[in-house]
Amino acid sequence: MPPPRMMRYAAAALCCVLAGGCALGGKQEQAPGGEMERVRVAADGAHFVLGKSGRKFVPWGFNYDHDGQGRLIEDYWHDQWDTVEEDFREMKGLGANVVRIHLQFGRFMDAPDRPSARSLDQLVRLVRLAERLGMYLDLTGLGCYHKKDVPAWYDGLDERDRWDAQARFWEAVAAACADSAAVFCYDLMNEPVVPGGEGKRDDWLGPAFAGKHFVQFIALEARGRPRPEIARQWVGRLAAAVRKHDRRGLVTVGLVPWSLDRPGLTSGFVPDKVAGDLDFIAVHIYPEAGKTGEAMDTLKGFAVGKPVVIEEMFPLKCSAADLGRFIDESRKYAAGWIGFYWGKTPEEHRKGGTIGDALTLGWLELFQEKGRTIGRQPPCPGSL
Repeated sequence: MPPPRMMRYAAAALCCVLAGGCALGGKQEQAPGGEMERVRVAADGAHFVLGKSGRKFVPWGFNYDHDGQGRLIEDYWHDQWDTVEEDFREMKGLGANVVRIHLQFGRFMDAPDRPSARSLDQLVRLVRLAERLGMYLDLTGLGCYHKKDVPAWYDGLDERDRWDAQARFWEAVAAACADSAAVFCYDLMNEPVVPGGEGKRDDWLGPAFAGKHFVQFIALEARGRPRPEIARQWVGRLAAAVRKHDRRGLVTVGLVPWSLDRPGLTSGFVPDKVAGDLDFIAVHIYPEAGKTGEAMDTLKGFAVGKPVVIEEMFPLKCSAADLGRFIDESRKYAAGWIGFYWGKTPEEHRKGGTIGDALTLGWLELFQEKGRTIGRQPPCPGSL
């Protein structure tokens, strides 16, 4: 599960540590390609390189999933664009080359077959900002983080129609962004799960965490189908929707660490069963204090012949020093790392004086320290 998404939850998180927890709806403006090189998978199948020069590319960046008040980007990117620009410049200044953006389904789809032109235009604006700064975007879609914003018609769709609506979302997003080299990847969904057991769920979303629903089910019942097969079919359906308009952008899906086929809790998204239609594997790992070895064993299970990106990490259940050791050790298997940024600089956290400020400051200082080695590479075109 992700770390707390609001600073007021940081103290609670620290306590957990101490305790040990298609129709496009009209023509859309296309984003220009700029001077950036596209990212592609290296010939060794384990790393990334830049398309023209062949230079090694190491994704090193932040999830920009909300602001300091817990607002999602769609809540303020129309009226407070200056805030978005400022935060992007701050992330670049800290050494990030990738920013993960969480797009909410309800803000991008006005109906099952009608994308929101207004949201797509703003997404293109974000892509252009990334191009100017020389930063890459991890576009994660289909979010339903705020349950109140999920359209009633969306919850009422059956499995097939829901998948169709999700495919139209991705067709629209990929069509709007296909011409831009700033798109590092399309992440089909954050932490999808296939239901287990014989019963039928009555809700598509997993439990709330800090007021947000990060886990989402792709079906309400298995109906005797193998869970990994449901996951494979879903990935194939949505990957094809992306590639209908953008065959150069990389495709992945953000997996929970309990996706491995082993005893206990599993998501159904077994890495080697769903990897066929993905360009790389993305996994979310939060090491626990004193259990770095277990985290490494988990990470190793996601190394199935394609690059692995640790798409979420944070010292939620361990110290910044512990996380630093995990990052160092994870270089055996990982090709990229993405943490979190919530709109406050290290200097602002130093002045804050709260437990949450101290927790996040430790993370940002670690990010800068490790970025001088792991994230070191020739700078992309762009400026602060």
